[in-house]
Amino acid sequence: MTDDAKWDRRLGIRTTGRDAAAEDAHHRAYEPTPYAVLERLAASGWIGPDNLLADYGCGKGRVGLFLSRETGCGSIGIDFNPSLVADAEENRRSMAGRADAVFITEAAEKWDVPPDADRFYFFNPFSAGVLQSVLARILASVYENPRPVLLLFYYPSEDYVSLLTHADELIPAGELDCRDLFPGDGRERVLAFGCGYAMP
Repeated sequence: MTDDAKWDRRLGIRTTGRDAAAEDAHHRAYEPTPYAVLERLAASGWIGPDNLLADYGCGKGRVGLFLSRETGCGSIGIDFNPSLVADAEENRRSMAGRADAVFITEAAEKWDVPPDADRFYFFNPFSAGVLQSVLARILASVYENPRPVLLLFYYPSEDYVSLLTHADELIPAGELDCRDLFPGDGRERVLAFGCGYAMP
């Protein structure tokens, strides 16, 4: 049994496996963030009980459920695929222990960012073009409701890195090196960016 399967069993949820049923030119297949990475993220100090995490491309809900349980944060999972959101809801109901998590079926580029959301998580859920629209909505929300925010990108693609490093409104805020967890892959990291309006 893999470590991810053991975590799922311990939590009473089902999030393992890849699902490419709804994959298209703008939306990536469902593939969950490894628990080993989430454990490291939970211990980073970047997310705590006073934060509200938005997980874009939440799939079956692993990120929001685990991080809420481990850090005490609130979480909102957003996914355009109603079948995956239904799975996430089922996982929320069956989960052992407390998790302050909700899941929403919505296209990310159309979702209205809540004024108290201050942590944003991405595992390459969609194309860089969609990411650009999502970032514009997040930045507009921060402009309207100034607050310190962190955007967290696990295993970022080259397109994502290029977009993020050329966005004047974003400021690099740190990196979690995860290469030791999966040796030989230089993309194994979580990049954090703050917003120029109000840094954490």
